[in-house]
Amino acid sequence: MTRPPSPTTASLPGTPGTTVRRARADDAGAVSALALRSKAHWGYPPEFLEQCRSELTYTPERCAAGSMWVAERDGEVVGFHLVAGDPPEGELEALFVAPEHIGTGLGGLLLRHALVVAAGRGFQRLVLEADPHAEPFYRRHGAVPEGHATSPSTGRQLPVLSFRLPAQPSSDSPR
Repeated sequence: MTRPPSPTTASLPGTPGTTVRRARADDAGAVSALALRSKAHWGYPPEFLEQCRSELTYTPERCAAGSMWVAERDGEVVGFHLVAGDPPEGELEALFVAPEHIGTGLGGLLLRHALVVAAGRGFQRLVLEADPHAEPFYRRHGAVPEGHATSPSTGRQLPVLSFRLPAQPSSDSPR
């Protein structure tokens, strides 16, 4: 029997009381703005960010579909992840952290949560196309390089990485 999903609370140095919960429709504006701010953190020019805007915009329906989780602190969305696809292979479609929380451990918390969620949904492998600035982060957490893909919005080459996931009973994982 699968337990109903419940928020997971984690306390991290510099981010005590961070709650990870399923995204809701009313999170769409916050996660879209956060994704764009997080991308801008890397110093991309405004015209590049404008090219990325549509792929970094999340609809209320997408947020409420059940595959997106947000990290919240003091009522504010400070990060999120989105795992998409059907087992056995899925995609880490998004993982973003508010710029002021980059380097605090929040990204690692969200990545670990995404991997647990994916394993609990029956995924054996999770693939992602990473921002080149984020590739070292994913590799430090065990991602294996698989090549490159062309971004449809910008035309630039993105590193493709993957995680192998251990089998995990779905009743022990947030779904």
